[in-house]
Amino acid sequence: MNHVEDVTDQNYQNLIQAPAAIVAYGIASCAPCAAYDPILEKTSVQHSHVRVGKAKMHVPGRCREIKKLHRFNTYPTTHLFSHGTLLLSREGQLEEDELARLVVQYFPNP
Repeated sequence: MNHVEDVTDQNYQNLIQAPAAIVAYGIASCAPCAAYDPILEKTSVQHSHVRVGKAKMHVPGRCREIKKLHRFNTYPTTHLFSHGTLLLSREGQLEEDELARLVVQYFPNP
C-alpha cells in the first residue's frame, strides 16, 4: 500500500496546511529521486501523523504553480511544512536515519 501522496498543483496547498507535512520534489531522470522513494514510503508508515507527498516536477502541467512558489537548484529537494509554514528545506536525498531525526525534531508525536 502506498502511503506517499501524489502532489499536484490541485492538492499542494491542502497538503502543506497539515500540522506535519513532508514534500519531496523530484524528476524522472534523477536516480537519487528514485532511490528516495522507499525512504519516503517507510517514513510515511513509521510516522503516520505526518503527511508525506512527492511532487513529480517533470510531468507537464502538474506542478506549474508549485514551481512559481519555490526555486529548486537540485533534485530531490525536501521541504518540511507545518500549517503552511516552510520549516526546513534540504537539497539532495536524505538518508533514512536523517529524515527520521528531522521528523522527530520538527514533528514530535501528538
